[in-house]
Amino acid sequence: MNAPHPSKVAGIDPTLPTPAHTVAPAPPAPGAGPAPVPAPGAPAPGTLLQDRLAGWVSDLTTLHELTERLSRTNALDPALHELLRAGAALVGARRGLVVLEPADGLGPRTTLGLGLGRADLGHIETVPRGALPYDTGGTAEIVHCDLLAEDGLDPRHREVAARLGYAASYALPLATDSAGRLGAAVWLYDEPAEPHERQRHLAGLYVRHATEHLARLLEVERTRACVATLTEELLPSRLPRVAGVQLAARHRTGARGGGDWYDALPLPDAALGLSVGSVTGSGPSAVAAMGRLRASLRAYAVMEGEDPVAVLSDLELLLRLTEPARSATALFAYCEPALRKITLAGAGHSPPLLIGERRTEFAETSVSAPLGMLACWEAPSVEIQAEAGETVLLYTDGLLHRTGDPMDRAFARLHAAATSVPRAVRHDPGAVADHVLRTVLPDGPDAGAPSGRGRAGAGDDSEEDVVLLAARFD
Repeated sequence: MNAPHPSKVAGIDPTLPTPAHTVAPAPPAPGAGPAPVPAPGAPAPGTLLQDRLAGWVSDLTTLHELTERLSRTNALDPALHELLRAGAALVGARRGLVVLEPADGLGPRTTLGLGLGRADLGHIETVPRGALPYDTGGTAEIVHCDLLAEDGLDPRHREVAARLGYAASYALPLATDSAGRLGAAVWLYDEPAEPHERQRHLAGLYVRHATEHLARLLEVERTRACVATLTEELLPSRLPRVAGVQLAARHRTGARGGGDWYDALPLPDAALGLSVGSVTGSGPSAVAAMGRLRASLRAYAVMEGEDPVAVLSDLELLLRLTEPARSATALFAYCEPALRKITLAGAGHSPPLLIGERRTEFAETSVSAPLGMLACWEAPSVEIQAEAGETVLLYTDGLLHRTGDPMDRAFARLHAAATSVPRAVRHDPGAVADHVLRTVLPDGPDAGAPSGRGRAGAGDDSEEDVVLLAARFD
């Protein structure tokens, strides 16, 4: 039976007996005194080394766990919150704040707090910039180990510190050679204190890694903002006013920017053309293709809008000739508000939803293929007779896909949301669209957006665009 193996200490192999073939220790040099004898109770040199190595291993393990948690964040706000929490644990603080102010001036600029409310952050911002406990343009740490006893401290800073109840601070810049200067993070102590050398070293390593991660997220955020802005500029800035009908639209851009569109344009003889659609793909190229198709559809609608089949046939031919690698779904409706009559044609698009006092139902439309999928697209048009006070809701498939449900359940959820629209808001197509979004999707819309448009927030990482176009007939 083998002898039991001595236990390990912090992952380090225990001392093993010297092998027989190892050279014996050299005798002491002539004239050298006797070897020093450790004092009674003092740890052996090997134990000190093992303790030190165990501490290093523990520090590296902690640093690895914190950087792994940070790397799993995929948006700026969660990353900044994680930076504050991890930094507070490393330096032994309870509260803190991070200020993001990229030196290139391209934004975004933001301030987040840990254990600090908006009012607290507002008080700190009243301190003169040169007297703040952090420097967003600097490259060195800033330590205030006892603010209330510090000579030369700005009176306003002393007043704010006393009001918020912090007595010391430790700040690190968010700056590296490759990322540039992004801002600063500062942690606040309730009592006079300062991190010791080991804490500073770990916090410095962590913040340098965090800065590189934030720089990557910053570029992603800027790209998303540019694509979202481009998409919004390609869509109507405001909806037309047409007698006999009220219009409202909601558009939410996906994380990468998609090719969903909506449009409403007055046509001759007091008619109104409505369209929604989606181009395959995502990113700037899909957005550009969406802009070209939407502009072309407007031209076809002005020339032959009373025949929605002809409008989509022309659009399909254009798509096949100019965008052979893409397909698109589209729905075009020719509305006569005075008669509350709608003639529409769809190409692989979801059916409109009629919402009224007496009925909430999907309109009967013909089954058709998306544009660009067949050698020649063709499908019959259908007519819908709306009643006074009814709202016709047009939408893109992104509304259904974002639910994460199978399509049959997604349609059922949409129908239930439309059925549950409160009677008191059914006169307002914008309120109807907002209610449907809030009910169908868990994160809800930006209600009350200018010009009746809503966008997804920064933290919305869905790949799908969502478009709703609501038309209420008087």
